[in-house]
Amino acid sequence: METISKKKPVVLLIADDDEEDREMTQQALQENFILNEIHFVEDGVELLDYLLRRGTYEDPKLSPKPGLILLDLNMPRMDGREALEQIKSHPELCNIPVIILTTSHAEEDILRSYDLGVNCFITKPVTFRDFIEVTKSLGQYWFEIVQIPVLPE
Repeated sequence: METISKKKPVVLLIADDDEEDREMTQQALQENFILNEIHFVEDGVELLDYLLRRGTYEDPKLSPKPGLILLDLNMPRMDGREALEQIKSHPELCNIPVIILTTSHAEEDILRSYDLGVNCFITKPVTFRDFIEVTKSLGQYWFEIVQIPVLPE
């Protein structure tokens, strides 16, 4: 007899220093009924602390492994470019899909992000309505269509 395996809910980790952008992202995801567990960090240093379970993120219950990371490029302390480079060069983290979600339109940022191994580059829409549409597409693709690797805790 065949068993049907259900997809494990994907934990979403969002790295963005702008509180309004974090709130807008969460609201847009909720508008599209994307009810995945979401965690937020505010810069690249905090992102790596979370991923590597350092400092305040040592407890796995407070820092479950994400199945997907949304990463802003322009953040204090360590920007998204540096964080992306460290994630994609780390043997335990490199398989986590990373989506750049930023205000940048710069061709240099797009090329460098893909060179560093980003899975997708999205420029943040200006209006909330457009942002809802982007998160709808993002949710359909990453949570319904794509098979994301299940990483060991």
